[in-house]
Amino acid sequence: MGCPVIVHDMLKQPLWFSVLVAIGSLLVLKNLIYAANWVWITFLRPGKNLKKYGSWAVITGCTDGIGKAFAFQLARKGLNVVLVGRNPEKLEEVSGGLKSKYPKVEVRTAVVDFAGDLHEGIKRMEKEIDGLDVGILINNAGVSYPYARFYHEVDPQLLNNLIKVNVEGTSKVTQAVLPVMLKKKKGAIVNIGSGASIVIPSDPLYSVYAATKAYVDQLSRCLYVEYKGSGIDVQCQVPLYVATKMASIRKSSLLVPSADTYARSALRWVGYEPRCTPYWPHSVLWLLASLLPESAIDAWRLKFCLAIRKRGQAKDSRKKE
Repeated sequence: MGCPVIVHDMLKQPLWFSVLVAIGSLLVLKNLIYAANWVWITFLRPGKNLKKYGSWAVITGCTDGIGKAFAFQLARKGLNVVLVGRNPEKLEEVSGGLKSKYPKVEVRTAVVDFAGDLHEGIKRMEKEIDGLDVGILINNAGVSYPYARFYHEVDPQLLNNLIKVNVEGTSKVTQAVLPVMLKKKKGAIVNIGSGASIVIPSDPLYSVYAATKAYVDQLSRCLYVEYKGSGIDVQCQVPLYVATKMASIRKSSLLVPSADTYARSALRWVGYEPRCTPYWPHSVLWLLASLLPESAIDAWRLKFCLAIRKRGQAKDSRKKE
């Protein structure tokens, strides 16, 4: 007898109340579907068989941090690797480590100074990949500020390096590798972006770095659409802080993974969404950031970066003494 009475009472409610209940129910359902999809993608969805793209992977910026971790994780999965970096000694060191740990994996190196003669460097890289079954490109090479600073404090050399490495380098390496993938109609390109350009509304005192990473994100999204029909998956990965030298963070934690932990998570996402945040605590932080007013995040970020600037200036002063 109870249910018919409740239904009858609901039918007696005004139309606006019924509309609000319907809208509220749809919003709850939408959020439940979103949560279930997040759990599936983050924890349950299997990664793709990366060897199906090809037997070789090209990794830039691979002598340290995330790039080096990618090289070892790809080799662990049985892919041969082409290491691209500016320091010949460090390239040989990483190459030796890979060959020692994974003796069945072939390793090649290409010296490319992304802040120097990029034209000649790209030619050397093209020579190394000529005839190889390149299936994966990881565009990881990048530079940031030594420490936070206002835009007028960015010296001409740093400004040039930021644009040349992060923008021109990523663009030209991608353009060099794409024809190899187009010829066989399959491949995966992963560009490493930054939460500084996507997750937070602004990144004061790192303005040029954030702008270059926004370029990488937009380039990736456009190429994803352009080449999806050609069998090439293009993706921009958007990590927050990772414990690397570039981030000036040595100790990893739940919210700041090691480069190896990040790379393990990242490879599970290759070939799926055009933009992603592979390390799951970062995606939670992204959601929380989206719920806050932009003005609040701007104020917090400015205060945070001003403190970094102060420490950096103090360090510079000690060096001059």
